[in-house]
Amino acid sequence: MKRSLISSALALALSVSVLPLHAAPTAPDSWDALQPDREQVIASLNVVELLKRHHYNKPPLNDERSVKIYEGYLKLLDPARMYFTAGDIAEFDKWRTRFDDLLKSGDLEPGFVIYKRHLDRLKERLDFALAMLDQGVDKIDFTVDESLETDREKAPWAKDRAALDDLWRKRVKDEVLRLKLAKKEPKAIQELLIKRYKNQLARLDQTRGEDVFQAYINAFAQTYDPHTQYLSPDNAENFDINMSLSLEGIGAVLQSDNEYVKVVRLVPAGPAEKSKQVAPADKIVGVAQGNGEMVDVIGWRLDEVVKLIRGPKGSVVRLEVIPASNAPNDQTSKVVAITREAVKLEEQAAKKSVLNLEHEGSKFKLGVIEVPAFYLDFKAFRAGDPEYKSTTRDVKKLLGELQKEKVDGVVIDLRNNGGGSLQEATELTGLFIDQGPTVLVRNSDGRVDVLADENTGAFYTGPMAVLVNRLSASASEIFAGAMQDYHRALIIGGQTFGKGTVQTIQPLNHGELKLTLAKFYRVSGQSTQHQGVLPDIEYPSVVDTKQIGESALPEAMPWDSIRPAIKPELDPFKPFLAELKARHDARTADDPDFVYSRERLALAQKLMKDTVVSLNEAKRRTEQADIETKQLAMENTRRKAKGEELLKELKQEDEDAVPVEEEKTKPEDDAYLTETGQILLDYLGLNAAVAKH
Repeated sequence: MKRSLISSALALALSVSVLPLHAAPTAPDSWDALQPDREQVIASLNVVELLKRHHYNKPPLNDERSVKIYEGYLKLLDPARMYFTAGDIAEFDKWRTRFDDLLKSGDLEPGFVIYKRHLDRLKERLDFALAMLDQGVDKIDFTVDESLETDREKAPWAKDRAALDDLWRKRVKDEVLRLKLAKKEPKAIQELLIKRYKNQLARLDQTRGEDVFQAYINAFAQTYDPHTQYLSPDNAENFDINMSLSLEGIGAVLQSDNEYVKVVRLVPAGPAEKSKQVAPADKIVGVAQGNGEMVDVIGWRLDEVVKLIRGPKGSVVRLEVIPASNAPNDQTSKVVAITREAVKLEEQAAKKSVLNLEHEGSKFKLGVIEVPAFYLDFKAFRAGDPEYKSTTRDVKKLLGELQKEKVDGVVIDLRNNGGGSLQEATELTGLFIDQGPTVLVRNSDGRVDVLADENTGAFYTGPMAVLVNRLSASASEIFAGAMQDYHRALIIGGQTFGKGTVQTIQPLNHGELKLTLAKFYRVSGQSTQHQGVLPDIEYPSVVDTKQIGESALPEAMPWDSIRPAIKPELDPFKPFLAELKARHDARTADDPDFVYSRERLALAQKLMKDTVVSLNEAKRRTEQADIETKQLAMENTRRKAKGEELLKELKQEDEDAVPVEEEKTKPEDDAYLTETGQILLDYLGLNAAVAKH
């Protein structure tokens, strides 16, 4: 039986690339015994057939795809080109254009041969690093003027073992230096790194055929798109746990990022989000249970880290996190204590507030409705409970209350809303339009299904803006896109996530295949895929769009368009957009929060381009001090403009600090929300002035 995953928040969560869980150990001297079994061969043939028949794109499995499989597999195993030699690659090149034919015939040998060579090389490198550390980190000379290229994705393969030795000598030196700069003592550094590498060696010894098979088949599946993937029997079970909303965890979507596990987004009202100490693009480098020992997880696979983070409701997990706000080479970490719990539906409920603003000498009241997720209490709904909770029902009630308060307009705040129920995105749209299509779903056979609001009449017809950011995804994009296409609201904020595909789960004889079988389109015919929704007035982003978002994923399906479902009507906002933008730019040119956001993003983007790091301690300290001085100056400029106390240094949170309940702030304290209100009032004023003439 198929389990369709049209629910868009869940579909976003699936962007996590999950690799298999370990089982019985296999000693290094028996790696040759790692061979595909009959079940895996049959499963591989089933995957080939399912992708050929049912994937949205139905691209051919040919020599061109073979090259993609080969390059994707090498990237999966050796993303920084630090294990294989040029000689290994020359040996593997004989299969470069043959993976298509081999997969069609069920021949999995090349996948296993390459993986086993990877295990050999990985063991050699870890042994080398341990031998170097055994000599003592105090013996490493940090006065030599040498450097290391950290972005090695397109670097040439090392010529031979001697070249790899030199590369790894620099790599270990860099790791030691990063920890020194993070104020760790030499003895602690030596112990940490030896333990890290020994742990990685121990996990190599646990490799089994299932690990090899899943890695290889995923390298194949993910040439189609980043959300198509094979799930081993273990991971299929793991996936089912993730999909049931009773998951006890921290409420974060994670993905692998080379040797790190990175936070992609936080579940609204989840434990991590409520802690206010974890943010998208943060790297998790350690996990501890309660007051237990912190386990270093650098180099661990994603599924292993997830297993450590998950645990019983009410228990505490401590995460060691390198904040995304750090400079790229700054390893300074903090420890965050989070109590595991299931996300409660009522905590994700829409909330209202009133934004009081002064605009051109007059006072105005704007209603703000924050929608953290598109939720629907399916259980209560199916049981016929007339009081079942849903986004649309809650927003309708809040709108009624705001209208009684005689607000001059409404802002729907969808920032950080990762999506949820597609049905709710459609029904919420229906509150603001007379009736008509809300979203189009195009299937792999080209058929387009139109979801529509059948109810005549809009519940709210007043002035409106929708506030979005990079973490507004899936159902959020469908709603925001509909509001833009019907010219029902000004869309303000950042370019949205761009997740516009639908996945389904297909059981196999061995494991399951998650594959993309449909694509979302707005009523204007534009896809939400890859590009997301582009705002009418853009704000500086709080996260780097090159790191977070659909377009940041390899092989992401492209943006395109189909025949629109509605006839284009006169856009009431278009004549005023240039003036609205000019007024916005003038108003925020000196606004401390906007200036800070723009400067922080510019600094982060500049630092991301600096991929060569010095291994000279004095130089590195000078560089780090310079970055910290700039960050401190930016922060203090913002604080001074807002009348807040200045900082003497960039403080790190106390390691085991228990997060205090966040102070309730007024909506007027949110610079982005306030500016959104001002833009909406600008439009009302301009429109009224035109109407008078």
